[in-house]
Amino acid sequence: MAGGFVGTADTARVEAPTTWKSYMMCAFAAFGGIFFGFDSGYISGVLAMDYFIHLFTGLPIPGPNATTAETNAFVIPTPHKSLIVSILSAGTFFGAILAGDLADWFGRRTTVILGCVVYGIGCILQTASTGLGLLVAGRLIAGFGVGFVSAIIILYMSEIAPKGVRGAIVSGYQFAITIGLLLASCVDYATENRTDSGSYRIPMALQLAWALILAGGLLWLPESPRYFVKKGKLEQAARVLERLRDQPAGSELVQAELTEIIANHEYEMSVIPQEGYFSSWANCFKGGLMNPASNLRRTILGTSLQMMQQWTGINFIFYFGTTFFTQLHTINNPFLISLITTLVNVCSTPISFWIIERFGRRSIMIWGALGMLVCEFIVAIIGVTDSSKPAVSAMIAFICIYIFFFATTWGPGAWVVIGEVFPLPIRSRGVALSTASNWLWNCIITIITPYITSTAGGGVDLGPKIFFLWGSLCTLCFIYAYFLIPETKGLTLEQVDRMLEETTPMTSAKWVPHSTYAAEMGMTDKPAEVHHVEIEATKEVV
Repeated sequence: MAGGFVGTADTARVEAPTTWKSYMMCAFAAFGGIFFGFDSGYISGVLAMDYFIHLFTGLPIPGPNATTAETNAFVIPTPHKSLIVSILSAGTFFGAILAGDLADWFGRRTTVILGCVVYGIGCILQTASTGLGLLVAGRLIAGFGVGFVSAIIILYMSEIAPKGVRGAIVSGYQFAITIGLLLASCVDYATENRTDSGSYRIPMALQLAWALILAGGLLWLPESPRYFVKKGKLEQAARVLERLRDQPAGSELVQAELTEIIANHEYEMSVIPQEGYFSSWANCFKGGLMNPASNLRRTILGTSLQMMQQWTGINFIFYFGTTFFTQLHTINNPFLISLITTLVNVCSTPISFWIIERFGRRSIMIWGALGMLVCEFIVAIIGVTDSSKPAVSAMIAFICIYIFFFATTWGPGAWVVIGEVFPLPIRSRGVALSTASNWLWNCIITIITPYITSTAGGGVDLGPKIFFLWGSLCTLCFIYAYFLIPETKGLTLEQVDRMLEETTPMTSAKWVPHSTYAAEMGMTDKPAEVHHVEIEATKEVV
């Protein structure tokens, strides 16, 4: 370790105060969620556009006197719909796994910029498409780019954000996703009645703008200081921390924070050294199931948490909402209803910025799962017992409440936790595996859903009964949250490591720091004392 990085500041603070400059630098990275959300959201409306269906199927557009049978037959075939929607998730799955290596080799920021370039190529191919082949190829390539960004932007934000606002900043990624979904719904709503290729090409082309903004902005932001520590570039890590924390050169607060990051990294490397490429991946699965802080336990937590987020059923609404609302024949404008549900998602997510730091990660995900499962069962019961217009209106109302619970809890919470639970030596790969799990289950759900919401292509149309499935899966999410999700609020990433070593998920909310890695590794001139006054102010008992 290079000399000069010995913490001499009051270690009760560890980090410098958060300024608006440092806050905005960290928050900008969340913009990556916009093109993720837009890319996920625009396809729902495009699949229901008359011109798109006509161009990609060859079927004539039904006239005003068309029969019900002719109208019902005028749809994208179920196998094609499943392929178009799911191929993005397939590309993203592989992109997320590859991103873990790239982030360690070239840096977090560089990997995200590269993801924007790959995504842009996919967007161009989609816009140029007039048939299934090029559209699928474009979505597959765009998926790789989304995989790079969705995996590493979480890692990047978690590593540069001050601990006191880390949850809110990472939640900003989910908020940006909702903004992207809303923008997609607005654009779809504006172009749905066009009778030319602009109906679908305008939404597809706009995807490129979000990638350009993110890549251009990241060119002005610094690399993660923890990446520099991992590479042994301590002077660069210090300069980046000074910029991120808006502190002068040689700041004692920056020195103290950097010392703790270095000590934690050296401790982790002494426990599980990385000797080669394959052994570094194998480290993600070492430690055994019985050790609460083992890498295997953390990898299982991260991957299963992202799986559970998909099991809530939220992407059924955003991928297939327009076509589902079309099947509820009492709705006059399903595009407008989809826009409303997306707006609920956008307006609800900022609430998570406050509650995730006030009440913690664990408690809001427990209550969020409970709220979602109640709403989903109510929607299912109404849907199978009454098809009148008031009943359908009630269904839509409870779907909106269900979206509210997701947007304020599981939506941001799952991303926040996976950015916090992995130690530095495996953090990039752990977050990448967790994100890949999200996209794997996203892909599985988008492949299966068209077959259980339509009779076309040999499917079985469950209609509103599909919410019995989502409600049952949300019940599992509730049980999962109670027994397996730890509380990480108010802790540095290094303190999260120590907390996971010393507690179980159900007792984690009561844990308080009692030492630092820097003190235990002999990197401070005196033992670090952690004052309970600060702990009580930053960490509530759930």
